[in-house]
Amino acid sequence: MKIQKVDSTQLLRLFTDHWAPKIIAELNDYQIKLVKIQGDFVWHAHEDTDELFFVLEGEMGIELKEKTLFLSKGEMVVVPKGVLHKPFAREECHVMLIEPRGVVNTGKAGGDKTAAQDVWITPP
Repeated sequence: MKIQKVDSTQLLRLFTDHWAPKIIAELNDYQIKLVKIQGDFVWHAHEDTDELFFVLEGEMGIELKEKTLFLSKGEMVVVPKGVLHKPFAREECHVMLIEPRGVVNTGKAGGDKTAAQDVWITPP
């Protein structure tokens, strides 16, 4: 395993698509991903795993059945497994996700926002 630093700011400059997480590292069976979000995502749940959202830049919200959480730069939340949620961002927001390898971003909801699996991004 090659030990190296990862510059998330630099890697975020390398793509423009929204709702398409890019893997930047792995930690045991977990993947650390960067994603740009804007607009509304789909209501979905991950039946077998928790999901961590960490805002690197901008602001986002996560709708839950009973409330809406708002996150700004430097804030994070863990959505527990099985909890129905819908992320959104009025303006572009940069987010780090931490979740187990193989997690489908839309859960079982599917649809046109289902991202390709195992897409890595590395510095040029």
